[in-house]
Amino acid sequence: MNQASVSDQPPVSIVVPVLNEASRIEECLTRIVRDFAGCELVVVDGGSTDGTVERAARLARVVHCRPGRGPQLNAGAAATSGEIIWFLHADTRIDPGALGQIRGAVADPAVVGGGLSIRFDRASPALGYLAWSSNQRARRLGHIFGDQAMFVRRTVFDRLGGFPDIPLMEDFDLSRRLRRRGRLVLLDATSTASARRFETHGTWRMIAFMQYLKLLFVAGADPHRIAARYQAGPGLWLPAAGADRSNDRGFPSSPSSIANLTRRPR
Repeated sequence: MNQASVSDQPPVSIVVPVLNEASRIEECLTRIVRDFAGCELVVVDGGSTDGTVERAARLARVVHCRPGRGPQLNAGAAATSGEIIWFLHADTRIDPGALGQIRGAVADPAVVGGGLSIRFDRASPALGYLAWSSNQRARRLGHIFGDQAMFVRRTVFDRLGGFPDIPLMEDFDLSRRLRRRGRLVLLDATSTASARRFETHGTWRMIAFMQYLKLLFVAGADPHRIAARYQAGPGLWLPAAGADRSNDRGFPSSPSSIANLTRRPR
């Protein structure tokens, strides 16, 4: 590729939201700087107390924001200038070929954004199923989640008002709105996500749990309540067979209790 054709490529800005990621942030940013040279790189810290900011500042511009995935992603986007905004998680490893595929995809004016094909850093039948079903969902329904390294045209992102100001499901919400504005694509390049949360709680239980939370969101449940249940994990919602349910702390399991959850507080 000659120099003229390189200069014609749309500039891409990378946004990485973080909160207490000191153990992995330098490795993450080193890979990004190496593999995607020339991209603007902004790290958005949500109030880390473990040295994340100091380590990130050696490799990227750092901006500060109150904690919360939606607010942090919006703050990062506002601090960048690229025509394409690319949102990466600190615990994912991105295929070096992804940038070229993104630029190739947005050459089609009908494409408003998209994501990468997800896989996990561990192998198991359950994780394999989750990766396959997530990629099928993205291809067929246009539902792109954060661990699939979502990218979006800035003009469309700004027109939609960015991510909603919520602590969870912000990616699901934006991808549904993006799909109404144009075409979302799933690229062959991969985003290798961490399986740490699935391994901690059990993959099949987490799959069921996340589908449950997604249904609550679609039904209109308060996102802050959903986020609290996500942080607690599926152990309190989906006990093991024969387990004592007396300590489930009110996690809804009946239609009436789910209806109560979906009522937003006044």
